[in-house]
Amino acid sequence: MKVLIIGTNHAGIAVANTLLDHYAGNEVVMMDRNSNMSYLGCGTAIWVGRQIEDSSQLFYTKPEDFAQKGAKIMLETQVEWIDFEQKIVHALDNAGQNISESYDKLVLATGSKPIIPNIPGKDLDGIHYLKLFQEGQAVDAAFDNPAINRIAVIGAGYIGTEIAEAAKRRGKEVLLFDAEETSLASYYDPEFAADMDENLANHGIELHFNELVQEFQGNNERVSQLVTNKGSYQVDMVINAIGFTALSDLGAHHLETLPNGAYLVDNHQQTSDEDVYAVGDCASVYSNALNDTSYIALASNAVRTGIVAGHNIAGNTLEGIGVQGSNGIAIWEQNLTSTGLSVKAAEKAGMEVAYSDYTGQQKSWFIKDNDQVKIRVVYEKSSRRIVGAQMSSTSEIIAGNINMFSLAIQEQVTIDKLALLDLFFLPHFNAPYNYMTMAALKAQEKVAQIVS
Repeated sequence: MKVLIIGTNHAGIAVANTLLDHYAGNEVVMMDRNSNMSYLGCGTAIWVGRQIEDSSQLFYTKPEDFAQKGAKIMLETQVEWIDFEQKIVHALDNAGQNISESYDKLVLATGSKPIIPNIPGKDLDGIHYLKLFQEGQAVDAAFDNPAINRIAVIGAGYIGTEIAEAAKRRGKEVLLFDAEETSLASYYDPEFAADMDENLANHGIELHFNELVQEFQGNNERVSQLVTNKGSYQVDMVINAIGFTALSDLGAHHLETLPNGAYLVDNHQQTSDEDVYAVGDCASVYSNALNDTSYIALASNAVRTGIVAGHNIAGNTLEGIGVQGSNGIAIWEQNLTSTGLSVKAAEKAGMEVAYSDYTGQQKSWFIKDNDQVKIRVVYEKSSRRIVGAQMSSTSEIIAGNINMFSLAIQEQVTIDKLALLDLFFLPHFNAPYNYMTMAALKAQEKVAQIVS
């Protein structure tokens, strides 16, 4: 069987590894318009901010690794169109020559693309995006220019917040804009996002929330002014980080899609065409918090969906178990983690939820090196199943603890079961009254008060 994979980042690599490592005898062709593969874009800000020096550390594999396994590698190859009836992919190679590749099974792993705001001045020089390695290189080079000092970052999600920190670490003046009232509004309720907002402000980042960018103005074709609904700001450079959407131009005319263009897939990663699979950021996922199909673009989801697709393509039936959208961020000393739905996101989805908050210490009170942890557990009112959790702390331990809540959402665990969960205790690691169970116990108290 000949399997053609379009896209060689996390999702496409996971498909290829699954097929090549576990199912001998298949012909695997890997095709990508880029000149590199396996770039960890989530590490761009770490490198640009000089928390690591060598950008090559952000790549975890290379074309030679797959060539040694027997795959055919076609980088710098731009797919022009796909003949789904004849099962042929038509493309241009790096010399501009027309080429074509047939397939028995096709995998679309084309990922996502930055959302580009359609406002005046959007094509001026000095406006950057962050997705590809080359875009990270361009931002890094710009930060080396002493004439570029005042940086505007548009979008205070994960990418925007991280690159704002990176710019500040490089000695730049940073203005961070977002139409929402806080940073990280897609992942955290205001009470938790406020911790990050305070952290950013304390490190000298100028915050402009609840402010909508309306225009870019330039001087000699280069951006020099940013205009919002609240004012005008002189800038030397703009980094657009307002979000991503599915890159699905190749198959949108043939395959069923979500409203944002993501290919609609089943729990085997199969599209509406039985010979076409879609994985990663270009495909839908099943949200266990919503109990419905959704779109969540994360590298972790890309890897999992690629593994599922690879096994099913090879004829070994494997069903995906859905996702929670578990995530986290570390900016200077402030750490936030979340999984599932915030209260705001749940209510936007039409769910009736309640939540329980608790603040306590990570370790026992007599341990000197200790951190405060703030937690919120979100649960559905009717079923009392946990649908989300958020944590905020200077402790890194919350990065592991959020995974327990991810599993709880996946397995439909109720807030009441969490209250009596057997969690180990040792003063070096936690407190006898663990903040996770304390949050659940507080939820039980609320019920008892209502009943009485």
